[in-house]
Amino acid sequence: MNGTTQMKFRDPARAKALVDRLHALMAEIGRPVNVMHVCGSHEQAMARFGLRATFPKSLNMIMGPGCPVCITDQPEVDEAVALVMQGATVATYGDMLRVPGTSKSLADAQAAGGRVEVVYSIDQAVAIARTTTDPVVFFATGFETTAVTTATVLLRDDLPSNFTVLSAHKFVPPAMNVVAGMEESLVEGFLAAGHAAIITGWGIFEEFVEKYRMPVVVAGFEPLDILAGMVALVELVGRGTPAVVNAYPRCVTREGNRRAQEQLWRVFKMQSGHWRGIADIPEGNLEIRDEFAHRDARRVYRVDPALAAGDGPSDLAVQCLCGSIMVGLKTPHDCALYGKDCVPENPVGACMVSSEGTCKIWWQYGGRPDVAAMIGGAR
Repeated sequence: MNGTTQMKFRDPARAKALVDRLHALMAEIGRPVNVMHVCGSHEQAMARFGLRATFPKSLNMIMGPGCPVCITDQPEVDEAVALVMQGATVATYGDMLRVPGTSKSLADAQAAGGRVEVVYSIDQAVAIARTTTDPVVFFATGFETTAVTTATVLLRDDLPSNFTVLSAHKFVPPAMNVVAGMEESLVEGFLAAGHAAIITGWGIFEEFVEKYRMPVVVAGFEPLDILAGMVALVELVGRGTPAVVNAYPRCVTREGNRRAQEQLWRVFKMQSGHWRGIADIPEGNLEIRDEFAHRDARRVYRVDPALAAGDGPSDLAVQCLCGSIMVGLKTPHDCALYGKDCVPENPVGACMVSSEGTCKIWWQYGGRPDVAAMIGGAR
């Protein structure tokens, strides 16, 4: 995006008009409204551009389980650490380095002499594998957007024989089903991630809207994208209209990227799995299909996660509220560890590790203390 185009989506006058419309809508509704986004990039953008400060105080935008690092489960991290302890080189994204497993992180394994490489793409992990005959495992995290990249590489026929993937990829729509089905949930609508919808298409949300009778708006990541998406979502909530609205038409279509979908589902299948601190998510994990078993680290190697689990989680880890924060039942201010025992330099929970984690973002940019009181009052 060039500078001129970028400024088009950051125009202050247009932003003010959207904010004014948002305030007018909330005044018409006359009660608190709780909506959720499921994307760490949305949270980053809202924090970076100070959008939360422009929202009416009665509008609560909750960050849901949209941080892939945060919801990578402890046993999955244990598997990666165990592979390092068993002599493999594990390559992964930088955010994963300090994510706690049951008792150890990949950073701990690296400090103990293990081979852990930080990469920016799966292609870099493949390049590392070409330089050695030792096992190289790509610890693959992220939602359907990054899973497509992993799938594309695994479909290649020129990969070195020592290269495998440990998949911790997740699929977002099933997690929305879980949040919407929680009796204690206050969520009335969802702001869906534009980049994921580029792959899946916005039509994927139609079944969800029909089942749960709540609206979904697909939005991009520039300030005007988010504000326009919020206006559309609040309008739907106010009217009690369950519908899907595509507020990112320059990038998202109803059908999505058919070629990318074909590659994704050729390599992966949906499998139920546990998301850290939240719940078992039916069909929420992406598992490598049998056809590619020779590239699946879980099947190529005898991975023993007990090697990394140690004596179990610490007392502080047990107190972490990361899971409740990611489904909108708590905020970082509700956690006794936040800003005290748990800070970016010494994180207890995964939400304080990732640049897309709620706690890390609130620590870096500042959260809204009044949100915690509003959530409590709404109950």
